This record gives sequence, C-alpha cells and structure tokens, in this order.
Amino acid sequence: MPVDVEARVIANTRLSPDYNVIALAAPDIAASTAPGQFVMVKLGRGFTPLLRRPFSVFEVLRTNGHVDGLTLLSKRVGVTTSMLFDAVEGDVVSCLGPLGRPFELLDPPAEAWMVAGGVGLAPFATLTEALRGRGTTVTLFYGARSGRELFYLDWFQARGVRMVLATEDGSVGDHGRVTVPLERALRVAGRPQKAAGDLPPSSEASAERRGDPPERIARPTLAGRGAQRPDLGGGGQPSGSSITIYACGPEPMLEAVAHLAARYGRPSQVSVERVMGCGLGGCYSCVIPVREGRDGWRYVRSCIGGPVFAGADIVWD
Repeated sequence: MPVDVEARVIANTRLSPDYNVIALAAPDIAASTAPGQFVMVKLGRGFTPLLRRPFSVFEVLRTNGHVDGLTLLSKRVGVTTSMLFDAVEGDVVSCLGPLGRPFELLDPPAEAWMVAGGVGLAPFATLTEALRGRGTTVTLFYGARSGRELFYLDWFQARGVRMVLATEDGSVGDHGRVTVPLERALRVAGRPQKAAGDLPPSSEASAERRGDPPERIARPTLAGRGAQRPDLGGGGQPSGSSITIYACGPEPMLEAVAHLAARYGRPSQVSVERVMGCGLGGCYSCVIPVREGRDGWRYVRSCIGGPVFAGADIVWD
C-alpha cells in the first residue's frame, strides 16, 4: 500500500555536473519497496512543477538493520531534476510510494544479466541486493556516453557483481552502446534447448487491461529455463544455467534488448520510462502498447501494469 510522506533530505551527493544521488528520510516507503518499484516526488509548495515526477528507488538505506530511508539517482534535465540536484540537507520532498509492479526474482542456479543505460542504473541497486541475498549470480552490462557517466562501479563490484562496461566514446569498456557486449555474450551463450524469449502476454498485464485490481492478480513467473552463460572475462567454458535479462534505460535501448533476448531465446524483464502524472493509474498519461491474445494489442497503464513488463509483451513496432 503506497504512503504519502513529506521526506526530509538527508544528503545530496553530486556525482558529476549533472548526476546526483539524493537521500530521503522516508523509512515507511523504503521498508516496503520491492526491486523495480518507484516513487512520485515533488519539491516545493508552489505550482512549479505542478505535478510529481516518477523516480525508481535506487538504494534502501539501513543502519544496523534499521531502515532509515531511500535514495534516488537523478540526471539534471528539467525542472524537477534541477531542483533535486540543487536540494540541500533539510529540504522537504513530497514522496508517494512505493508504486508499480516490481521485477521477478531468480533463485540459483539461474543467473541474472542486468542491462543499464545511463540513469537506467537506478532500479538495479535494490535488485542486486535482493538477488545476491538469494545467492543468484549477477552480471551488469552498463553503458553510458563516456566513462565520466559510469557511477557506483565499486558498489556493485563489492557485492560480487560481474561488470561489463560500454561507452559511446570508447573511453571505458566496449566502444559503442551497451547492446554490443550484450549481443556478444548472448552469441557465446547460444540458444537454450527450449526458447523462452517469446513469452505469452503476462497474466497480470492482461488482467490490468481488463481493469482487474492488481492486488487480485496472481503474479506471473517471467524467468526462463535451460540456458548457458559465457565467461565474459574471455576464458573458461560456459556454465549450465538459465539466464534472465533485466533492462532499464532509454526506450530504444529497451527495444533492442528485448529483440536480442527473443532472438537468442532468453526471457527479458524491462522497466519502461514513461511520463507519469499521478503514478496511480488515474491520468492515463503513461500508457504503453502490450500484446493481447495471438494477434491483438491494447494500451496498458505502465504505472499499474508496469513499470516492469516481459520484454516479449510490449508492442515495440
């Protein structure tokens, strides 16, 4: 159940001239947040900005096991993100959450490949902690325009995440977009014996399209079976386990990842980034086309049916 709080700014760390991580004292929201969920935030009490804006929960802050709050990873591009960048300790942020449908988790021997583009890194901190807590092997494919925009590398490495980096200027990792090393790894892994990429529309998305309340819908399982993973370090033999691809970033990247996953028979879960006015399904500003039945499709509110969807459910073309 989402709660609406006036959250005090605990800290604001500027990572670069445009990126920052802001920490909010919102323990009630943080304690019930699942990986992939988001919050709607608004700074100030005036009419600029008029509406709240959605942000994935980045980290859940804990001290000696006690939940203190949460963080948001933001890039300064507009009014709200500029206010978040400029916020100082003690400022108050209206924060509503947690909202949306989270990622489905995996248990060993299944493996998770996370694909992040830019601020699409945001949902993968909580996902990493949840997966590593279950003993699941995690690889992060992380891309940005340059090495100056790759953040929290030590944080992920300290949690046992294997890192595969790409930059558009070639300054760090592969030269190109993050789909370059992802496709190479998928090619090495090959297709599983039973292709899992072309999943049918999920039961939750279909039910949301009928207008059924999300809390009454059985949670679908999006993870696939029967796959192998390559040794991304360049040596050794592929190990036998299933692979699920998680992705968050610009929509063209999500489309490319979903198509790659389907081509190589791997299930994917993508977290879409849509403009939202309320986050509760009332305004219909965040709709996304989703497959229905064999040949049909229909718009679904991504704040309720998502933001996480099976990549094969979305109508990309």
